[in-house]
Amino acid sequence: MALRILSRKTATPSISGSLGSGHFRGLQTFSLPDLPYDYGALEPFINAEIMLLHHQKHHQAYITNYNKALEQLHYAINKGHASTVSKLQSAIKFNGGGHINHSIFWNNLAPIHEGGGEPPKGSLGWAIDSQFGSLEALIQRVNAEGAALQGSGWVWLALDKELKKLSVETTANQDPLVTKGSALVPLLGIDVWEHAYYLQYKNVRPDYLKNIWKVINWKYGGEIFAKEAGVVESR
Repeated sequence: MALRILSRKTATPSISGSLGSGHFRGLQTFSLPDLPYDYGALEPFINAEIMLLHHQKHHQAYITNYNKALEQLHYAINKGHASTVSKLQSAIKFNGGGHINHSIFWNNLAPIHEGGGEPPKGSLGWAIDSQFGSLEALIQRVNAEGAALQGSGWVWLALDKELKKLSVETTANQDPLVTKGSALVPLLGIDVWEHAYYLQYKNVRPDYLKNIWKVINWKYGGEIFAKEAGVVESR
């Protein structure tokens, strides 16, 4: 039986937004966003055990540590402890990035019966064909970049709003895409940390990258692309 989340709210993250946020003693805090599907809904490509641990343990840990670092930062600023403020920047970047990246990742996935794996349509589909030649060529590029990434990190399909073109990027650890350029908007992010695939794919990252496309939610990426590129989709 597939494990279920009680509610099915879909959160749309942003760097400056208040995704899953609340307040603690006047300080904004963050909470774990619900998945928009069951933990087992992406099987057989990503199994329920991975999704449960990834969401409830790993993502939750980033949020817990992010809130803790923000509280410490708030205290240090109020007390004028400049050295402490400086020391906290790394923890805020890592854990805040982990929260941002994973919130995007959950929305980049969808069960097959809800459209997961269906090719991108509309303006995003056209942009991919125009720039990369085909969706298959883009997938090969993303998979190659993801497989070659040393250690842990992410591989992204982004919209560069300044250059008005798509871009394939990688980020290390939990660095959010904005660290590669303020004009880059994430359309699709694939987690290549081992916790995203090891329980099922062991150390064979290329197999994970090959199969995850079966449950990629191109509709989500297409909506972000149309909004950020200022495209009016025909109906």
